[in-house]
Amino acid sequence: MESVRISKRLAELGLCSRREADSYIEQGWVKVDGQVAVLGQKVVAGQRIELDKRASQAQARRVTVLLNKPIGYVSGQAEDGYEPASVLITPDNQWKGDQSGIRFAREHLKGLAPAGRLDIDSIGLLVLTQDGVVAKHLIGENSSVDKEYLVRVSGALSAQGLALLNHGLELDGKKLLPAQVAWQNEDQLRFVLREGKKRQIRRMCELVGLRVIGLKRVRIGKVMLGDLPVGKWRYLAAGEKF
Repeated sequence: MESVRISKRLAELGLCSRREADSYIEQGWVKVDGQVAVLGQKVVAGQRIELDKRASQAQARRVTVLLNKPIGYVSGQAEDGYEPASVLITPDNQWKGDQSGIRFAREHLKGLAPAGRLDIDSIGLLVLTQDGVVAKHLIGENSSVDKEYLVRVSGALSAQGLALLNHGLELDGKKLLPAQVAWQNEDQLRFVLREGKKRQIRRMCELVGLRVIGLKRVRIGKVMLGDLPVGKWRYLAAGEKF
């Protein structure tokens, strides 16, 4: 019978990320068949794994933030003199229309990391989270969460080019997954993707003779950008799911 590390099993069960699991194990908050687990311990199918309620409480305190990223900020670490989007997560920048009921606390900035990329010259919905379960759901290798973009373009697009944008293009020697691409208006396309290769939409457009003038992400899964102003952020509310 195959055994796996307990941290991996907890992540597979969707209870926490591997890193969070290791932290819980170190604090004695995980039991296997009634015995306190140790770091690196392996388990097999059928063994009973229990999480202490303190772990559940710690998980519940983790926040997820939705930001309407402006142009000129990078999604992750600072690079080439550009600031990371996380510097915008301040009390003054919290959207007044935030309906989550969560009050800003400095501890919400600790371990807050982007779950997915948005190019420096793109705007729209960027998710930053402390919650490993949310991150895995959005960017894990088995994620099926789709993302929707409005893309302003210049150039002529043939019917064949539009068909290729939907399915048939390759990037970096690999075939892209099927997408949903259609005209939104005379100079703007709507893209719905289930993958997120670096600068994917811009590169796809180049392959069919288009140049991207503006790109805005408006939806991730079931969560919409909505009326969130550029440069403002809000918390993901308790009832919202991607």
